[in-house]
Amino acid sequence: MGSEGATGARDRDTAAVEDVAHLLVRCLEAEGVEYVFGIPGEENIRFVDALNGSGIRYVLVRHEQAASFMAEIYGRLTGRAGVCSATLGPGAINLLLGTADAMTNSAPLVALAAQGSLRRIHKESHQVIDLVAMFAPVTQWAARIECPDAVPEMTRKAFKIAQSERPGAVFLAVPEDIEAEHPAEPLAPLRISAVRADAPSPSQVARAAEVLGSARRPVVLAGHGAARSGASAALVRFAERLNIPVATTFHGKGVFPDDHPHALGAVGFMRHDYGNFGFDTADVLICVGYEIQEFDPAKINPDGDKQIVHVHCFPAEVDAHYPVAVGVEGDPSRALDALAAALPEGLSYDSGSSEKIRTLLDEELRYGRDNDAFPLVPQRVVADVRTALDRHDIVLADTGAGKMWMARLYPTYEPDTCLVSNGLSTMGFALPGAIAAKLARPDRRVLAMMGDGSFLMNSQELETAVRERVPLVVLVLVDEEYGLITWKMELELGRHSHTRFTNPDLVAYAESFGARGYRIETADQLLPVLRRALDDDTVSVIACPVDYSENLRLTDRLGSLHGPF
Repeated sequence: MGSEGATGARDRDTAAVEDVAHLLVRCLEAEGVEYVFGIPGEENIRFVDALNGSGIRYVLVRHEQAASFMAEIYGRLTGRAGVCSATLGPGAINLLLGTADAMTNSAPLVALAAQGSLRRIHKESHQVIDLVAMFAPVTQWAARIECPDAVPEMTRKAFKIAQSERPGAVFLAVPEDIEAEHPAEPLAPLRISAVRADAPSPSQVARAAEVLGSARRPVVLAGHGAARSGASAALVRFAERLNIPVATTFHGKGVFPDDHPHALGAVGFMRHDYGNFGFDTADVLICVGYEIQEFDPAKINPDGDKQIVHVHCFPAEVDAHYPVAVGVEGDPSRALDALAAALPEGLSYDSGSSEKIRTLLDEELRYGRDNDAFPLVPQRVVADVRTALDRHDIVLADTGAGKMWMARLYPTYEPDTCLVSNGLSTMGFALPGAIAAKLARPDRRVLAMMGDGSFLMNSQELETAVRERVPLVVLVLVDEEYGLITWKMELELGRHSHTRFTNPDLVAYAESFGARGYRIETADQLLPVLRRALDDDTVSVIACPVDYSENLRLTDRLGSLHGPF
């Protein structure tokens, strides 16, 4: 009996000191990780195996690039870092694009990749490259775990950096020999301490109030940071209290509802799209959660002569067209409320341009709703998508001509319900991103709207969606060319070349994965097909021919418009 008891004690001690793979998984669980998106490799089999006994769901994808897009969109919608995983070498390299996309789109992401053993990474070796050096330029922190005892600290640091303002991407490499090793003693995940935005400085608020007190025509620009911080209610209070018009960036769409009387719509397309007219005569710009990579401030401050009040959790980037008069650092909602309280009671401004701009946008949508041309005009597609989706449903507009139409014209009423990539502006994110969006927001219907060019970049993830039973709809806008590039070439060169391609039978292609396929053959088919597909508890692909000759008509029309209104 005594001998058996001693053996049992030794077994318990051995089990308590788990290997790095299991310790890492426990650290991820402590961080609240629900999903890991990835593809296993020989060098991280222990990590993938350790996930089996955890509460974390491993989502096997068909390309590591898609895993990184899934992690990005999951992080963007939840505020908690999405996690993607790959093996060393080529697998890790494939994570790079979505990691960079998350970084430039201020989305929290933690990328994990295997690495060759510490015994061989110092020399030329099979599948080994310097992954830390490769990821460093596109992350906030990139590091290699070289000691089993460092796992809890490095994991906690990775998530803290990724999720704090300004959120972004972090990369950790796990050498294959370290993954199998054991710490010197039993370790536990570190306690999480939440980082919260500070209240704004009273002196900064007072200085901003001075600038606004002498303003005649201020305009608010709400960006991605306003959406991340949940500043919608404060923006509405601020706009209504002072009668100030509010525009959003593409990433900020919905943080100020487009059906509000003070809404100017989204800016970021052309120098003089409708929303930009609201800035023409503005003397003060109140930029709330705006980040310069979202769009060039030269489009709203071409002469660099407007006073700017920068309201965000961190200082602004330096730019000649973004001269900050006052920076109000802290929680945007508290900053807006404090600024409104610091202004004289009864102070009000003229927001007359809002109504005219909304009228112009409404006219475009009405033109689309009434247009029965086939192939469909993009305005018809935008109008039908808006009709088919509820206010809180999610659409991901992939990069291309379709994104430009959606970002500028699609009425959006809640933050993070119209998602684009406008930092890196990456093609191919919408289908894998839609899978993550549905996992993050299972109560919402999810639509990925993609050009045929971007769809074929990650269309293999249809198999992932079908296998994982993630219902979503992919609307493929078919024009058999890279339409946005054709648009740009025609605008600047008067001709275009090398943008045309052919497609497979997209309906048969979708059905070959076990998804449902639909082909639109008349304009009036799109809306009922959208409604049917969105209500089905399955994966659907809708192939919809689109006529992008409207692109040049739009830019010709905008070029002939002149503000202010």
